[in-house]
Amino acid sequence: MTDQQNPKPDQDTTHFGYKTVKSEEKQAMVADVFHSVAAKYDIMNDLMSFGVHRVWKKYTIEMSGVRVGNRVLDIAGGTGDLTRAFSKRVGPQGQVILADINESMLKVGRDKLADKGVAGNLEVVQANAEVLPFPTDYFDVVTIAFGLRNVTDKDKAIAEMLRVLKPGGRLLVLEFSKPKSELLSKAYDLYSFKALPLMGKLVTQDADSYQYLAESIRKHPDQETLKQMMLDAGFARVSFHNLTGGIVAMHRGVKA
Repeated sequence: MTDQQNPKPDQDTTHFGYKTVKSEEKQAMVADVFHSVAAKYDIMNDLMSFGVHRVWKKYTIEMSGVRVGNRVLDIAGGTGDLTRAFSKRVGPQGQVILADINESMLKVGRDKLADKGVAGNLEVVQANAEVLPFPTDYFDVVTIAFGLRNVTDKDKAIAEMLRVLKPGGRLLVLEFSKPKSELLSKAYDLYSFKALPLMGKLVTQDADSYQYLAESIRKHPDQETLKQMMLDAGFARVSFHNLTGGIVAMHRGVKA
Protein backbone atom coordinates (compact mmCIF):
# COMPACT_ATOMS: atom_id res chain seq x y z
CA MET A 1 0.00 0.00 0.00
CA THR A 2 1.66 3.18 -1.15
CA ASP A 3 1.08 6.71 0.02
CA GLN A 4 0.05 7.57 -3.53
CA GLN A 5 -2.70 4.93 -3.44
CA ASN A 6 -3.85 5.90 0.03
CA PRO A 7 -2.82 9.46 0.85
CA LYS A 8 -3.54 10.27 4.48
CA PRO A 9 -6.01 13.10 4.91
CA ASP A 10 -5.38 15.65 7.61
CA GLN A 11 -7.32 15.49 10.88
CA ASP A 12 -10.13 17.69 9.55
CA THR A 13 -10.70 15.60 6.42
CA THR A 14 -11.24 11.93 5.69
CA HIS A 15 -12.05 9.58 2.84
CA PHE A 16 -15.52 9.01 1.44
CA GLY A 17 -14.64 6.44 -1.15
CA TYR A 18 -12.10 8.15 -3.37
CA LYS A 19 -13.27 11.62 -2.39
CA THR A 20 -11.71 13.68 0.38
CA VAL A 21 -14.43 15.22 2.56
CA LYS A 22 -14.66 17.03 5.88
CA SER A 23 -14.56 14.53 8.75
CA GLU A 24 -17.69 16.03 10.26
CA GLU A 25 -19.61 15.40 7.02
CA LYS A 26 -18.73 11.74 6.43
CA GLN A 27 -21.17 10.25 8.94
CA ALA A 28 -24.15 11.89 7.24
CA MET A 29 -22.89 10.89 3.80
CA VAL A 30 -22.50 7.25 4.83
CA ALA A 31 -25.95 7.42 6.43
CA ASP A 32 -27.43 8.50 3.10
CA VAL A 33 -25.85 5.48 1.42
CA PHE A 34 -27.34 3.01 3.88
CA HIS A 35 -30.74 4.73 4.00
CA SER A 36 -30.77 4.18 0.24
CA VAL A 37 -29.72 0.51 0.23
CA ALA A 38 -31.36 -0.77 3.45
CA ALA A 39 -34.53 -2.21 1.90
CA LYS A 40 -32.59 -4.32 -0.64
CA TYR A 41 -29.49 -4.92 1.52
CA ASP A 42 -29.94 -8.68 1.96
CA ILE A 43 -30.79 -9.26 -1.70
CA MET A 44 -27.73 -7.30 -2.82
CA ASN A 45 -25.47 -9.15 -0.37
CA ASP A 46 -26.51 -12.47 -1.90
CA LEU A 47 -26.11 -11.16 -5.44
CA MET A 48 -22.78 -9.40 -4.88
CA SER A 49 -21.11 -12.29 -3.04
CA PHE A 50 -22.96 -15.14 -4.80
CA GLY A 51 -24.14 -16.12 -1.32
CA VAL A 52 -20.61 -16.56 0.05
CA HIS A 53 -21.17 -13.82 2.67
CA ARG A 54 -23.07 -16.47 4.64
CA VAL A 55 -19.94 -18.66 4.79
CA TRP A 56 -17.80 -15.69 5.93
CA LYS A 57 -20.28 -14.88 8.70
CA LYS A 58 -20.55 -18.51 9.80
CA TYR A 59 -16.76 -18.68 10.09
CA THR A 60 -16.76 -15.54 12.24
CA ILE A 61 -19.42 -17.01 14.53
CA GLU A 62 -17.43 -20.24 14.93
CA MET A 63 -14.23 -18.31 15.72
CA SER A 64 -16.00 -16.14 18.32
CA GLY A 65 -16.16 -18.88 20.92
CA VAL A 66 -19.57 -17.62 22.05
CA ARG A 67 -21.13 -19.75 24.79
CA VAL A 68 -24.40 -19.98 26.70
CA GLY A 69 -24.86 -16.99 29.00
CA ASN A 70 -22.43 -14.69 27.15
CA ARG A 71 -23.05 -11.03 26.41
CA VAL A 72 -22.47 -10.15 22.75
CA LEU A 73 -22.38 -6.80 20.96
CA ASP A 74 -22.91 -6.90 17.19
CA ILE A 75 -21.79 -3.46 15.95
CA ALA A 76 -22.97 -2.30 12.52
CA GLY A 77 -25.17 -5.37 12.76
CA GLY A 78 -27.40 -4.18 9.95
CA THR A 79 -30.05 -6.73 9.09
CA GLY A 80 -29.08 -9.03 11.93
CA ASP A 81 -27.46 -12.13 10.41
CA LEU A 82 -24.82 -12.44 13.14
CA THR A 83 -27.23 -11.27 15.84
CA ARG A 84 -29.66 -14.06 15.04
CA ALA A 85 -26.95 -16.74 15.24
CA PHE A 86 -25.54 -15.33 18.48
CA SER A 87 -29.01 -15.17 20.04
CA LYS A 88 -29.39 -18.92 19.56
CA ARG A 89 -25.95 -19.61 21.03
CA VAL A 90 -26.14 -17.51 24.19
CA GLY A 91 -29.59 -18.81 25.12
CA PRO A 92 -32.11 -17.23 27.50
CA GLN A 93 -29.37 -16.54 30.08
CA GLY A 94 -27.32 -14.49 27.62
CA GLN A 95 -27.74 -11.14 25.93
CA VAL A 96 -27.17 -9.96 22.37
CA ILE A 97 -27.26 -6.29 21.36
CA LEU A 98 -27.72 -5.38 17.72
CA ALA A 99 -26.18 -1.92 17.31
CA ASP A 100 -26.08 0.20 14.19
CA ILE A 101 -25.73 3.92 13.62
CA ASN A 102 -28.22 3.84 10.75
CA GLU A 103 -31.91 4.00 11.63
CA SER A 104 -33.06 2.48 8.32
CA MET A 105 -30.77 -0.52 8.69
CA LEU A 106 -31.88 -1.03 12.29
CA LYS A 107 -35.53 -1.02 11.26
CA VAL A 108 -34.89 -3.67 8.61
CA GLY A 109 -32.89 -5.73 11.11
CA ARG A 110 -35.49 -5.41 13.86
CA ASP A 111 -38.32 -6.44 11.55
CA LYS A 112 -36.33 -9.34 10.11
CA LEU A 113 -35.43 -10.70 13.56
CA ALA A 114 -39.03 -10.34 14.74
CA ASP A 115 -40.21 -12.27 11.66
CA LYS A 116 -37.69 -15.03 12.52
CA GLY A 117 -38.99 -15.18 16.11
CA VAL A 118 -35.78 -13.85 17.68
CA ALA A 119 -36.75 -12.28 21.02
CA GLY A 120 -36.18 -12.42 24.74
CA ASN A 121 -32.40 -12.07 24.87
CA LEU A 122 -32.15 -9.41 22.15
CA GLU A 123 -31.87 -5.63 22.35
CA VAL A 124 -31.64 -3.20 19.43
CA VAL A 125 -29.68 0.02 19.98
CA GLN A 126 -28.87 2.90 17.65
CA ALA A 127 -25.23 3.63 18.43
CA ASN A 128 -22.09 5.20 16.98
CA ALA A 129 -19.11 2.81 17.06
CA GLU A 130 -16.84 5.71 18.03
CA VAL A 131 -18.84 6.49 21.21
CA LEU A 132 -20.46 3.27 22.43
CA PRO A 133 -23.20 3.78 25.07
CA PHE A 134 -22.25 0.69 27.07
CA PRO A 135 -20.37 0.08 30.34
CA THR A 136 -16.67 -0.72 30.49
CA ASP A 137 -15.75 -4.42 30.82
CA TYR A 138 -19.27 -5.56 29.90
CA PHE A 139 -19.24 -7.85 26.83
CA ASP A 140 -17.70 -11.28 26.28
CA VAL A 141 -17.62 -10.82 22.50
CA VAL A 142 -17.84 -7.81 20.18
CA THR A 143 -18.22 -8.23 16.43
CA ILE A 144 -18.28 -5.77 13.55
CA ALA A 145 -18.95 -7.26 10.12
CA PHE A 146 -18.52 -5.12 6.99
CA GLY A 147 -18.90 -1.95 9.03
CA LEU A 148 -15.47 -0.77 10.13
CA ARG A 149 -14.55 0.63 6.72
CA ASN A 150 -17.47 3.07 6.97
CA VAL A 151 -16.39 4.45 10.37
CA THR A 152 -14.81 7.90 10.24
CA ASP A 153 -12.28 7.40 13.07
CA LYS A 154 -11.39 3.72 13.04
CA ASP A 155 -8.79 4.01 15.81
CA LYS A 156 -11.34 5.58 18.12
CA ALA A 157 -13.88 2.85 17.33
CA ILE A 158 -11.37 0.06 17.97
CA ALA A 159 -10.46 1.68 21.31
CA GLU A 160 -14.14 1.80 22.24
CA MET A 161 -14.56 -1.87 21.39
CA LEU A 162 -11.64 -2.68 23.66
CA ARG A 163 -13.16 -0.61 26.46
CA VAL A 164 -16.53 -2.38 26.49
CA LEU A 165 -15.02 -5.87 26.38
CA LYS A 166 -14.39 -7.82 29.57
CA PRO A 167 -10.79 -8.92 30.21
CA GLY A 168 -10.42 -12.07 28.12
CA GLY A 169 -13.19 -10.89 25.79
CA ARG A 170 -12.78 -11.17 22.03
CA LEU A 171 -13.17 -8.70 19.18
CA LEU A 172 -13.86 -10.09 15.71
CA VAL A 173 -13.66 -7.79 12.68
CA LEU A 174 -14.99 -9.22 9.42
CA GLU A 175 -14.24 -6.90 6.55
CA PHE A 176 -13.33 -6.71 2.88
CA SER A 177 -9.56 -6.63 2.53
CA LYS A 178 -6.76 -6.96 -0.03
CA PRO A 179 -6.64 -10.06 -2.31
CA LYS A 180 -3.31 -11.84 -2.08
CA SER A 181 -3.09 -12.81 -5.76
CA GLU A 182 -2.42 -10.12 -8.36
CA LEU A 183 -4.63 -11.96 -10.86
CA LEU A 184 -7.48 -12.19 -8.33
CA SER A 185 -6.99 -8.54 -7.43
CA LYS A 186 -7.38 -7.45 -11.06
CA ALA A 187 -10.47 -9.60 -11.55
CA TYR A 188 -11.93 -8.29 -8.30
CA ASP A 189 -11.33 -4.66 -9.34
CA LEU A 190 -13.08 -5.27 -12.65
CA TYR A 191 -16.03 -6.90 -10.89
CA SER A 192 -16.24 -4.23 -8.16
CA PHE A 193 -16.15 -1.17 -10.40
CA LYS A 194 -18.16 -2.52 -13.34
CA ALA A 195 -20.59 -5.14 -12.04
CA LEU A 196 -21.46 -3.80 -8.58
CA PRO A 197 -22.67 -0.33 -9.65
CA LEU A 198 -24.65 -1.98 -12.48
CA MET A 199 -26.28 -4.40 -10.01
CA GLY A 200 -27.04 -1.47 -7.74
CA LYS A 201 -28.67 0.42 -10.58
CA LEU A 202 -30.78 -2.56 -11.66
CA VAL A 203 -31.86 -3.77 -8.21
CA THR A 204 -31.98 -0.60 -6.09
CA GLN A 205 -31.97 2.14 -8.76
CA ASP A 206 -28.84 3.44 -7.01
CA ALA A 207 -25.51 2.94 -8.78
CA ASP A 208 -23.74 5.70 -6.82
CA SER A 209 -24.05 3.98 -3.43
CA TYR A 210 -22.46 0.82 -4.77
CA GLN A 211 -19.73 2.83 -6.45
CA TYR A 212 -18.98 4.28 -3.00
CA LEU A 213 -19.02 0.82 -1.39
CA ALA A 214 -16.50 -0.44 -3.96
CA GLU A 215 -14.26 2.58 -3.37
CA SER A 216 -14.55 2.30 0.43
CA ILE A 217 -13.17 -1.24 0.25
CA ARG A 218 -10.05 0.02 -1.53
CA LYS A 219 -9.52 2.71 1.11
CA HIS A 220 -9.83 0.28 4.03
CA PRO A 221 -6.55 -0.73 5.75
CA ASP A 222 -5.03 -3.97 4.49
CA GLN A 223 -4.65 -7.06 6.66
CA GLU A 224 -1.34 -6.20 8.32
CA THR A 225 -2.27 -2.54 8.84
CA LEU A 226 -5.53 -3.40 10.60
CA LYS A 227 -3.72 -5.98 12.72
CA GLN A 228 -1.27 -3.31 13.84
CA MET A 229 -4.11 -0.87 14.58
CA MET A 230 -5.65 -3.45 16.91
CA LEU A 231 -2.31 -4.07 18.61
CA ASP A 232 -1.75 -0.32 19.01
CA ALA A 233 -5.19 -0.01 20.62
CA GLY A 234 -4.16 -2.55 23.26
CA PHE A 235 -5.51 -5.85 21.95
CA ALA A 236 -3.44 -8.98 22.58
CA ARG A 237 -3.02 -12.14 20.50
CA VAL A 238 -4.20 -10.38 17.34
CA SER A 239 -4.41 -12.58 14.27
CA PHE A 240 -6.22 -12.60 10.95
CA HIS A 241 -7.49 -15.24 8.57
CA ASN A 242 -7.88 -14.56 4.86
CA LEU A 243 -11.12 -15.79 3.32
CA THR A 244 -11.77 -16.20 -0.41
CA GLY A 245 -8.17 -15.39 -1.28
CA GLY A 246 -8.03 -12.28 0.91
CA ILE A 247 -11.08 -10.59 -0.62
CA VAL A 248 -12.31 -10.75 2.96
CA ALA A 249 -10.31 -11.06 6.19
CA MET A 250 -11.44 -11.92 9.70
CA HIS A 251 -9.31 -10.27 12.41
CA ARG A 252 -9.47 -11.48 16.01
CA GLY A 253 -8.03 -9.88 19.13
CA VAL A 254 -8.32 -10.47 22.87
CA LYS A 255 -8.57 -7.97 25.70
CA ALA A 256 -5.75 -8.77 28.11
